[in-house]
Amino acid sequence: MNTVSIFNDVIGPVMRGPSSSHCAAALRIGRLARDLMDGEIADVLVEFDREGSLPLTHESQGSDMGLFGGLLGWEADDERLPNSPQALAAAGVTIRIETVDVGDPHPNTYRLTLRNAREQHSLIAISTGGGMMEVIRIDGVPMPMDGGYHETLIWQPKGPVPRFEADEVIVHDGGAFHIIQVKAANFVSTAGLVTTAVKRLAPVLPVPSRKDLRVPFTSCAEMLAYDGGKNTPLWQLAAEYEMARGNFTERDVIDKMIAIVRILRRSIASGLAGTTYEDRVLGHQSGRFKALLDAGQLLDGGALNRIVLYVTALMEVKSSMGVIVAAPTAGACAALPGAVIGMAEAMGQSEEDMAKAMLASGLIGVFIATRWTFAAEVGGCQAEGGSAAAMAAGALVTMAGGTLQQSVAASSLAFQSMLGLICDPIANRVEAPCLGKNVMAASNAVSCANMALADFDPLIPFDEVVDAAKNVSAMMPREHRCTSLGGLAITPASLAIERRLGERKAKSSCGTGCGTCR
Repeated sequence: MNTVSIFNDVIGPVMRGPSSSHCAAALRIGRLARDLMDGEIADVLVEFDREGSLPLTHESQGSDMGLFGGLLGWEADDERLPNSPQALAAAGVTIRIETVDVGDPHPNTYRLTLRNAREQHSLIAISTGGGMMEVIRIDGVPMPMDGGYHETLIWQPKGPVPRFEADEVIVHDGGAFHIIQVKAANFVSTAGLVTTAVKRLAPVLPVPSRKDLRVPFTSCAEMLAYDGGKNTPLWQLAAEYEMARGNFTERDVIDKMIAIVRILRRSIASGLAGTTYEDRVLGHQSGRFKALLDAGQLLDGGALNRIVLYVTALMEVKSSMGVIVAAPTAGACAALPGAVIGMAEAMGQSEEDMAKAMLASGLIGVFIATRWTFAAEVGGCQAEGGSAAAMAAGALVTMAGGTLQQSVAASSLAFQSMLGLICDPIANRVEAPCLGKNVMAASNAVSCANMALADFDPLIPFDEVVDAAKNVSAMMPREHRCTSLGGLAITPASLAIERRLGERKAKSSCGTGCGTCR
């Protein structure tokens, strides 16, 4: 629907929760649903298709937490999110969650029916990966929204359609009336119009959409042609892309990424200091790793040991509902920043150098998101961990001063070696084997970056590797695409852990399992 943005689709959102597809996207859907009801909600029916991913994962992977936070109007990094179910109940909102047989084509489909004392509306939306979402229908009418515009919806008797200063005006047939959908940089005035109802849905993305948007390239092949052999650094081409996408200056783009780097470094420090959370599989392990690393009691892995440490710390912050950056997703939030920040510190580089490396990775992510997905429910963990490895490899070559061709080669090599990776979270929590897969992705990125710097031949162009991953995902059974129905997720040990967590959660007086009310 919308042209991919590094800050919308690839490096972000800044969030809390185990899964960007489940938590951050659900929150954005909830925010739009709240606006549809003018912020007044008495009753919500949430329906999930039986064949989708959400009936099994909506509670354990944060969909409920995110959706309820969105219905309350909160941001994706709000510290209150773990208690959003209780907050929504305290606000007097009744929630019902049901499983239905409707054959939704997308595994992450949310069907909401919302009521208050005056009105009822329905909204159908999908989570597309990495926190991104699309509204599909409102009140049964196809009404596409990506969350990048100020959307003014006008219910009006049929007749001449008013003129608006807007990027796009879409007239929908609502039976006895028109529903006029106005996409603009701001809400449009409806003064003087005869209307049945007017709804104003605010944007939920950090980089807004706009009319006549043009970017210099959307694929790796187009980028290389655009560069024309000048060997422009990958980070600089990323900046040029995002300058065009977001109407920014180069300084704006770099400063935005520096701000994200600082969030990530604070999260790493928080993870190393120790995290606690009741409803999780793994406890604090990075502290022990750091102690042994500092004492020289680990095998000599050079900078890779620091990277493993940072990856572990970030994953622990994620599983304790701390602040992370979905880069490109929450499930794969640690491989890329752990690799970039760990290696940059080992090399004595600055936060601006880190930001430029993250920008380089973001452009590799743009090429993936434009032609495929980051959603494990669609593509398996190759869509998350594979993408993170490819992005990190390109970033590391950029940090080392490699050529543009070497950066792209590293990304291709890294992605090639992770095709076919399934998604099988133990105990239905996005912790393990996710930690190991993030470590593997970061380690793979370091190895492939060095191989590319030594001019190893990737053989397959990057765009073709992405297309190959997409083809592999189409042949994957549903059980291997993040539904907790295959792989390690259904081992006896995994099921036993899930039962223990469920029993522990039931003993918590509030029912969230967060431990704050014990």
